[in-house]
Amino acid sequence: MILLAISGAHIVIVVIALLLLFGGKKIPELMSGIGKGMKDFKKAIKEDEEVPGETPKVTPKEDNKKEPLK
Repeated sequence: MILLAISGAHIVIVVIALLLLFGGKKIPELMSGIGKGMKDFKKAIKEDEEVPGETPKVTPKEDNKKEPLK
């Protein structure tokens, strides 16, 4: 069975690897880019949910209130 626990030693190893790969100056730029991307993604999702001009859905109760077709 595989345990997916992250200990303090794992985090230290990952931080050291990131420092070696990207350097100390590049990491803040990468993190700010990721943050901006997440903000834009959340904004796009919120705008997609609030579609202006969308017609409300008719429920069966509201449908019964309309005049029947002749």
